[in-house]
Order: sequence, then structure tokens, then C-alpha cells
Amino acid sequence: MAFEGLTDRLQKAMEKLRRKPKVTEADLRETMREIRLALLEADVNFKVVKDFVKTVREKAAGAEVLKGLNPAQQIVKIVNDELTKLMGEEAVPLNKAPHIPTVIMMVGLQGAGKTTTAGKLALRLKNENHARPMFIAADVYRPAAITQLQQVADQIDVPVFEKGTDVDPVEIVREGMEVAQKNHNDYVIIDTAGRLQIDEQLMDELANIKELVNPNEILLVIDSMTGQNAVNTAQGFDDKLDITGVILTKLDGDTRGGAAMSIRAVTGKPIKFVGEGEKMEDLDVFHPDRMASRILGMGDMMTLIEKAQKNFDEEQAQETMDKIRENTFDYNDFLAQMDQVTKMGPLENIIKMMPGMANNPALKNLNLDPKQFAHIRAIVLSMTPEERENPDIMNPSRRRRLAAGAGRPIVEVNRMIKQFNQMRKMMKQVTNGNFNGMQNMFGGQMPGGKMGQMAMNRMARKMKKDKQKRIKKLRKLRKKK
Repeated sequence: MAFEGLTDRLQKAMEKLRRKPKVTEADLRETMREIRLALLEADVNFKVVKDFVKTVREKAAGAEVLKGLNPAQQIVKIVNDELTKLMGEEAVPLNKAPHIPTVIMMVGLQGAGKTTTAGKLALRLKNENHARPMFIAADVYRPAAITQLQQVADQIDVPVFEKGTDVDPVEIVREGMEVAQKNHNDYVIIDTAGRLQIDEQLMDELANIKELVNPNEILLVIDSMTGQNAVNTAQGFDDKLDITGVILTKLDGDTRGGAAMSIRAVTGKPIKFVGEGEKMEDLDVFHPDRMASRILGMGDMMTLIEKAQKNFDEEQAQETMDKIRENTFDYNDFLAQMDQVTKMGPLENIIKMMPGMANNPALKNLNLDPKQFAHIRAIVLSMTPEERENPDIMNPSRRRRLAAGAGRPIVEVNRMIKQFNQMRKMMKQVTNGNFNGMQNMFGGQMPGGKMGQMAMNRMARKMKKDKQKRIKKLRKLRKKK
């Protein structure tokens, strides 16, 4: 994630406060200094940092905070609230036209990922709104730009209107709009040209397209890895075009992430989506409150739940739970679960959404190399149907055959089988409301520390109640019979 360094520094600053029985003015000054340095290192705009630290200091310096119960927690809450405000407070939906088509102009510099992001947005509209989008290829300058758009469109089955590279882009957009209206497409996404830097010719062309179609959205696509330059780019495009929103790409890359925290404050325009992966499905709505929680290492359970709901089959999940309870969970189920988890994105990112796991030392000891999934899959697929359905029959000779079939060392096969058995045991404990297995997995410490432990305890109580309800229901049914 883009904010790892920032998260680490902020968590350390807050941890120092938590260890103090009483927070003094001097402690507060030291914490504010740490926060300021952390934000500047993350490439947040200097003026934004100055205003942010001033606001937090003023709110935290009140006597009711420093003299109240648990001042450290109150200061963390103030920082979280102000981070959320800085990034826009709440998610902003796409503007929609009163009559079709809704027109979206994608603008930005070359290399920001405009074309790929246009594809991700179109797929999202198809999946979530059952929309019938159409692309207009208005980039006639970049070599192979139209070909790239067609390739993206083919992946997601969306039509492209193009007239080659010898026609004026404004004319292409004019004709494309006529086709969209004729075909009743409800969204038109215009893939415009980019430049290596903002220039007058580019801006004039974009202004002419804007004047022609009066778009409902002008979305600026920005590469978050460009750091402070991202803010300058946003300001330049906004001054000329009055953009309606921003899409940040490569937020999962090796970047300090300051752009996400500066753009809203500098331009006043919302970040509407973020790209955190290379797959066409990897475009998420930007939720400032969730991002603030992630930056402070408090996790992002809402996004995790939404990803799970999107990628997990409810009926299959219930079947799996029943199998775990009955202790009949086998390698076929394991493979199906592994496939569903990998659809949610890199495992490392998923774990970091859990409270307290962003910089948990236990996470660093986990081997999260995606190749490991491929190796495990190869081992499981080398099993016979009988072996997959009966995990307990894996004797030494069968294991040697598996190692040869999967092309993996016998040590790796033994490790995988051991981990499968441990996981099966832990999952059975968890479904019965016993979280000791999970605690051992994270080095004797629950994700999120005390808060994580409390959350797990609440979940355990709920699961126990649910179990009691099921037992009562079964007893009633038996009595009726």
C-alpha cells in the first residue's frame, strides 16, 4: 500500500502517547512534530501539512482533551477525523445525466493510465449499473493509443468508436456522440489525448471537446507515484477545464501516497476512484474515512467485507461453514476457497485491511509470495480424487508421489499438508467461538491489539448465541416430528 512508511511513523508517534499515563503539552508538541515530518516525507503538500498540524494541535490542546480520560485515544480520534476531512469526508458518486447518455471525459498526462482506467470504469459501470457504455477514441497522437483502447474494450466487451489518426479529435467526438445516441448507449467514455506535460495545444483541444459535448464528468487520471507533481498537474487541469473529480492510479505501488492527501485540499475537487492493482476489476470507490483508518493502521473492515461479498458465493460459503462444523472440509473445498480469496486481490493487501495488521511484526514473517499459491495449487491438483476428499489418508508414499507430480520438494508437500491440517483445526475452533488458534497464528497477539481482541470476543459471543439458537430450532423440529 502507498502509505506504509506514513502508517509506520504515525503509529509509532501514537504508540508513544499511549504508553504515557498522562499527556503533557511537551508530549503533544513532540507528537505534532512527528506527524508533520511523517506527512512531509509522504510528499504531502507543505501548506496542507502546515494547516493540518495547526488544526490538530488546536483541537488536541484543549484542557478537556489533555486532562480527560485516555487523552492519547482522543488525540488519535482527532487525527483520524482531520485526515478524513482533509481527503473529503465522504465518497462522491459519479454525476449522472438526466437523459442518456452520461458523458465522461477522461483527461490526464501521458503514462498516468487513462486508457486502462477508462476500461476499469466501463467494467464497473457494466457490473454495478448494468450499463451499456461506449468508448470514443479521441487520442490521435500517441502511437498505438487506439489499438490499446480496442484491446482493453475487447477484454470487457464494450464497443469503440474510432476514425483513425487522420481526423480531428473534436470531429471524432461529434460523430461518436451521434452513434451513441443512435445506439442508446447510456454512458459515453471519451479517451482523450495526453502529453508529457501540460501545454496550450492540449488544453485548447480538451476545451473544444468540453464545449462540444458539455460532459457530466471530467475525470482527471493521475499517477499517484508522481508525488507532489500530481498536485501541480491537478491544479493545472482544474484551472483550464474545471475538472469534476480525480482518479488516482497505482496507489498500490511503491509510493509515498501524499497526492491522495493533498489533491482535495489544494483543488477542492474530490477523488472519486482509486486504482490498486493491474486487473480490470481493480478500481475502487475512494472513501476518505476508510483511507484515514488505513493510514493510521486501524484497518478497513468495510472495504474488506465489500470485497468478500463481491467475490464470495454466499451459498458456497454456507456450504463451507457446514463442512467445517462437520469436520468434512477437504482439499477440494480448500482449492475453491483459495481461488475466491485470490480474486479479492493480493493477500498482503487483504490482511492489512484488518485492524492493527498494517505494520504487525507477525505479517513480516508470513510468506505472501503469489508463487506459493501456484505451488500449493500444483500439489493439490496432483492428488487423486480420493486423496482430495479424504485428507487423512496422506501417507509417506502418497506424499512422495505428490512431490514428483507437482515438481516440488517433499519438504514443501509436508509443510503444505501440515498447514492445511492446522488451518482445518483452527477453522473448526473459530466456528465454535474459540479464537485461540487465530491468536497463535499471529504470534500470540490478536490483530488490532486490545481492540482486535474485544472485537473477536464480541464475534465469539455472537457465534455462541447463533449456535444456541440453531440447537433450539433443531430441538423444536424434532419435538414436532
